Amino acid sequence: MNYFSFLSFLLLGSCCSFQALEHLKPSDNCLVGKAPENRDKNRYRDILPYDKTRVAIGENQDYINASYIRMQVGAEEFFYISCQGPLPSTVQAFWQMIWENKSDVISMMTQEVERGRIKCHKYWPERLGVPMNTGRYQLHLDNQQYLEYFHIKIIRMVETETGETHFVRHMKFTHWPDHGVPHCSEQLVRFIRYLRVVHHKGPVTVHCSAGIGRTGVLICTDIILSLIEKDFDIVKEMRLQRHGMIQTKEQYLFCYKVWLEVLQGILQLHGNQWQPESPRDHKVV
Repeated sequence: MNYFSFLSFLLLGSCCSFQALEHLKPSDNCLVGKAPENRDKNRYRDILPYDKTRVAIGENQDYINASYIRMQVGAEEFFYISCQGPLPSTVQAFWQMIWENKSDVISMMTQEVERGRIKCHKYWPERLGVPMNTGRYQLHLDNQQYLEYFHIKIIRMVETETGETHFVRHMKFTHWPDHGVPHCSEQLVRFIRYLRVVHHKGPVTVHCSAGIGRTGVLICTDIILSLIEKDFDIVKEMRLQRHGMIQTKEQYLFCYKVWLEVLQGILQLHGNQWQPESPRDHKVV
């Protein structure tokens, strides 16, 4: 079986693999997220961060529904913050998290409203020259660009007390249905390639509405593009750090579809370099 036939076979087998992941038990408690004082900070009551990987903010280790995701990619560690879409009451905490972690990219994988339901509060400045005040920080929209599949905003954070600044690229992917997958994997691949070019420091912050479905697919696909020929149990590793990462079988299959399409593109690029082996390539001992 040649390499691409194997990957096609892998797509068929991945259904069973996802079903096995569904039986993976949570690896830690979520006691902080369940605390009475933190219940209103959760968009969904059953989607909470593990205590051991949760993002704590401020000197008092305050709660936000967000998890650190650390994935080893060869010798390099890929570092993410996976979080829910901010609520009106958590916008200030969200930007404090961005500031304290010096995250320079926010990947938004949802619309504010989908199918008539609010998925994420609008937490960013919309107009050039009109800053948004979150209390601790002023947010200035310095530039913006609208591409076919995603929107880019350059946001300058200014700490009110000190005047210190931090720049963030806000990238909003616009072609992803809730609980579904993009119609064309090329759209997401281009999004991720741009993300990798502009990301320089801190964790990449990723959110959808709940912070596990589309967020999980983005992180998984980003890693797949870097581990394209390596056998690495990405989704299981993510689920040990935030329960439920990648919500549906369709999302799980989409990650493999991206993998397959990228490899097929590489094959076309290199021509006959990766042709299937013939029997005469091996000596019979």
